[in-house]
Amino acid sequence: MVIPWEGPFFPTEASRRAPAESLTRILVVDDEPSLRRSVAALLQGSDRLIEDCGSVAETLARLNTRSYDLLILDYRLPDASGLAIMDWLISNDRRESVIMISGEQSIDAAIGALRRGADDFLVKPYNAEQLRRAVANTLVKRQADRNHRVNQQRLQSSEQMHRYLVENSLDLIYTLDAEGRFNYLNLRIESLLGHPRNALIGKHFSEIVHPEDLERARFTFNERRTGPRATSNMELRLARNPYGADGDDTGPVAIVLNAMGIYNSTESRAPSHYAGTYGAARSLPPMRTIDSAPCYQTYHDPLTQLPNSDLFRDRLNLAITQAKRRKGLIAVMFIDMDRFKQVNETYGQGEGDALLRSIALRLKQCLRRGDTLTRHRSDEFVVLLPDINDQEDTRAIAEKVLLAFRKPFPLGEGEVTITISMGIALHPEDGDTAEDLVQHASVAMHQVKGDGRNAYSFFSPDMHASYRTRVSLEKELRQAIARNEFELHYQPLISIAHDRIVGLEALVRWQHPSHGLVAPSRFIHFAEEAGIIHEISRWVLETGCAQLAAWRRQFPELRLTTNLSSRDFDQSDLADTVSRTLSRNGLAANSLELEIAESLLLENSERVAPRLQNLRELGVGVAIHDFGTGYSSLASLQRFGVTRLKIDRSFVKDINGHGNHPIVSAIAGIARGFDIRLAAEGIERGDQMNTLGGLGCDEMQGFLFSRPVDADTASRLLRDFRPSRLIGAGAPLSA
Repeated sequence: MVIPWEGPFFPTEASRRAPAESLTRILVVDDEPSLRRSVAALLQGSDRLIEDCGSVAETLARLNTRSYDLLILDYRLPDASGLAIMDWLISNDRRESVIMISGEQSIDAAIGALRRGADDFLVKPYNAEQLRRAVANTLVKRQADRNHRVNQQRLQSSEQMHRYLVENSLDLIYTLDAEGRFNYLNLRIESLLGHPRNALIGKHFSEIVHPEDLERARFTFNERRTGPRATSNMELRLARNPYGADGDDTGPVAIVLNAMGIYNSTESRAPSHYAGTYGAARSLPPMRTIDSAPCYQTYHDPLTQLPNSDLFRDRLNLAITQAKRRKGLIAVMFIDMDRFKQVNETYGQGEGDALLRSIALRLKQCLRRGDTLTRHRSDEFVVLLPDINDQEDTRAIAEKVLLAFRKPFPLGEGEVTITISMGIALHPEDGDTAEDLVQHASVAMHQVKGDGRNAYSFFSPDMHASYRTRVSLEKELRQAIARNEFELHYQPLISIAHDRIVGLEALVRWQHPSHGLVAPSRFIHFAEEAGIIHEISRWVLETGCAQLAAWRRQFPELRLTTNLSSRDFDQSDLADTVSRTLSRNGLAANSLELEIAESLLLENSERVAPRLQNLRELGVGVAIHDFGTGYSSLASLQRFGVTRLKIDRSFVKDINGHGNHPIVSAIAGIARGFDIRLAAEGIERGDQMNTLGGLGCDEMQGFLFSRPVDADTASRLLRDFRPSRLIGAGAPLSA
């Protein structure tokens, strides 16, 4: 590259006579002497003193003895990169401005320089005017910064300083009274939105909020909380004044908002009371580029400000290259939030986004300075751990993350504990490319989820088979719904007092084209993890209700019981789905009973309570199966309107016809005390039937009466079966 010399090569007499302290000192650092001379000639002026050197070592020696106004650094130097000089400036708290020049095609050079505070970044080849403009802009900015520092020092510790900063802040600063009306706005409101600030004093904050964001603004704009739970970095849109905006730009203004409550007390010992809200809102800048160097926003996640996937991939590829050169190790950690979807379902997306920012911050606090964290998708994060010594280094970080997540996160007006599943892949043993490492860490993470969550696991080759099986099974499950491969079997629930079958439990089976009839224990868990369980539950409900409608023409008192997964309660329209299904089949609500696990009551969360309440208001029965194993509170039985308890088969198994059975007796007493119907499952012998009958349990289910059977066999049982024939017997009716 050739830059034409403009101006004399040697300093002029005027520059020689200028006092040294009044000159702008510029240091040109490049390993090509001819280039240093041409840059010095190009930038020479009567008010400038230009020096040059050709290496990092020589530059640091100069910086140790004197200071400069501006460094023009070449990125690639013979003994290190120009970034090493910038790192030295940062560690020594130096104020030199920097323009980085590079011929590198990778974005890493630009990102590295800009993140270290470079004022500008030029890519070779550049022309003379570009360099002059970059130097001029940098020196103007430097002078402005210097003036700003002087002004800050002059205004320090004075009332005028506070008012000056507030009034002239680039942020919109406001206070609201307790009813959400503005009682202060700084001048930024006029330039940002075109509203005269005096016209907004006394007006409600909704006057300036974009209509589509009003719902989110109600919970954030007039924040009542203080401290770490207060609103932080919430993105909203504000509406411009259509009669006060400059030019044709009347569209909404995107802002990021921080707000907190203001509390006053009338007496020193009196409790403080809510007086209003203080907030600061900063407009989000439009996307732009500096010459050919990408800007910060292009390579960072707008929600968490973490490096995005593109930047993470670049850093991972660079780490792999360096690890190969140094024969070192790196690790990739794939982190997934367990059941995060429930947070958005229960608290809304605004609180969910705030929680993700808190999660990102806590994860960063667990990592080392040189590690990279990115938000991969939604509630998934990926971590790059370069320069590790062995597997134990990674294990220590994983343990630190798990320990950190034991502490609850603030959410809404309360707190929530988030668990995570982590998978870890190591280079080079688990993969040679960025794609392989991320995929294998993801495979290990899914293994953790399948094994119960809230843990971490290192990738091993045998996980591939398990992962392929999982992926294949998920694909086959989706096809099974479309191909109508599911079928229902029915197990009778008999009544001793009425001497007949009073209900049937619908149990799904999968008629696999290759493996035959597959029990639910082999696929329901995968369906829950894959998010397919809702479709299966709807199919079971529709098919079972259609069959019940046919049976009730002959047996009008018959009822149907079907199971709900915990994941079904993620659906806000659960009660509407049940209601529409009953209506389509002409069934009364009390003909249907929905079974749930006792553990669901233990959640006692805002996710479960309204769904159960809606079902009970509809008139549908709610049964608790496996009762006695989950230690649910007695209060929850009343709160959720439980209509039936089913004694768990583990307690029934221990009944031998002799002695006391305190647990079963206690459950029977609870049912009587709360006026809840009682049933028992897992009856296999006549002595169990007789003992339970003596304890007041009238309705029973088990192999003694019948295994689950298809609809045709269930129809024959409805016509012919009588429990009285089994009194004193021990053989099951059907196999």
